[in-house]
Amino acid sequence: MSEAPVQTAGSARPARPKPNSVVAVLALSGITVSLMQTLVIPIVPELPKYLNASASDAAWAVTATLLAAAVATPVAGRLGDMLGKRLMLLVSLVLLVSGSVVAALSDTLVPMIVGRTLQGLAAAVVPLGISIMRDELPPERLAGSTALMSASLGVGGALGLPAAAFIADHYDWHVLFWTSAALGVVAFALVMLLVPESRVRSGGRFDAVGALGLAVGLVSLLLAVSKGADWGWASGTTLGLFALAVVTLLAWGFFELRTARPLVDLRTTVRRQVLFTNLASIAFGFSMFAMSLVLPQLLQLPTRTGYGLGRSMLTVGLVMAPQGLVMMAFAPLSAAVTKARGPKVTLMTGAVIVAAGYGLNIVLMSEVWHLVLVSCIIGAGVGFAYGAMPALIMGAVPASETAAANSLNTLMRSIGTSVASAVAGVILAQLTISLGGTTLPSENGFKVVMAIGAGAAVLAFVLASFLPGRRPADTDPAPAPAAPTAESVH
Repeated sequence: MSEAPVQTAGSARPARPKPNSVVAVLALSGITVSLMQTLVIPIVPELPKYLNASASDAAWAVTATLLAAAVATPVAGRLGDMLGKRLMLLVSLVLLVSGSVVAALSDTLVPMIVGRTLQGLAAAVVPLGISIMRDELPPERLAGSTALMSASLGVGGALGLPAAAFIADHYDWHVLFWTSAALGVVAFALVMLLVPESRVRSGGRFDAVGALGLAVGLVSLLLAVSKGADWGWASGTTLGLFALAVVTLLAWGFFELRTARPLVDLRTTVRRQVLFTNLASIAFGFSMFAMSLVLPQLLQLPTRTGYGLGRSMLTVGLVMAPQGLVMMAFAPLSAAVTKARGPKVTLMTGAVIVAAGYGLNIVLMSEVWHLVLVSCIIGAGVGFAYGAMPALIMGAVPASETAAANSLNTLMRSIGTSVASAVAGVILAQLTISLGGTTLPSENGFKVVMAIGAGAAVLAFVLASFLPGRRPADTDPAPAPAAPTAESVH
């Protein structure tokens, strides 16, 4: 029954789509979704006033997106492999638009949380886009295109921050969400027009029990990590959630190993290439987000501290924006290194660059241009690494499991960023100074976070060293795009 819509979609479009159009549309979709994740950053301090809520309650507008994204990413990836990646991409964009409209119409906490949850459910767009590229693009275009798509996660966030700060400064805050909705509609229309549905499907029955178990385990874990500082790390609620996460995820793993069509094929995930790529992704997610926490605070703290630069949120966005452009610029270079030396070398190169950027930041943090330079260096390293990860994943899994495997890899990065936020929050809360009766993070606190960010990048380098040193041409079953008969297998 699943083949009928595939044949219909295929008859409406040429067998071989125009690669440039597909790449451009999918990258735009990825940037649109990553924009959504940074959309509320400029208005977080004002959200309690806007929503008539306490600061701790208003923080759920951020936490809800994190939790929804964690649950939706692996589920949408698996459904994409089963039912069609383009279909799930379109569903994700509909959720993004719906959530943006709900948030744009909200003036109280509950609808804002609902809207932000719906936006979070769209987080699988990037891994789905990478998987579509594998199915539809010629092999010689795959490395560069997937590197660009993977980098769109950082590009959208870096470019979205100054744009969101400008809108928040000059217009009503609801315009932020109307803008997100408009971009989502444009991305949806372009996907409908220019992106074909893949004929590579796994079929089978959806693992609802596995999805529920993973959702409970991830929500418990990420809720404890993200809210532990507010609730107290030794509180019964925090410890209870950690315990629930451990028990649930262990039971989930036991169940998945004994299910014919699991949500996540754990036997595939323990292959050396997949396992160490995912572990390195956690370390990279941690390392990248550490910078996103440190630089904005350094820029905005008052100059009276002796290390703060006293700049506005708009300046913060403008300082961070070049990082996104550097990530995009380095995507082709990342692909070239991957083709010449293999994705393992590319990933390790990225780790070295990121570690060097953090090391430089420890000694250069007193001028705005220092922070621009550091963010660009770290952005270059992240561009290298994020370009290599899809190549490593796709080189180790069959075409029918690409979306699920890429989605799991994206989830690993998200876990890294969540842990980074919690660790940095604890450090900056402990290493403080008092200024005019106000407690602020100290300069040493920022340096410790940057040192840990460098350490996370070094850890990613070490983990990447355990990857097999084969070239993508030797391992990547990329001929899938040229095999339209794959549907007959499934």
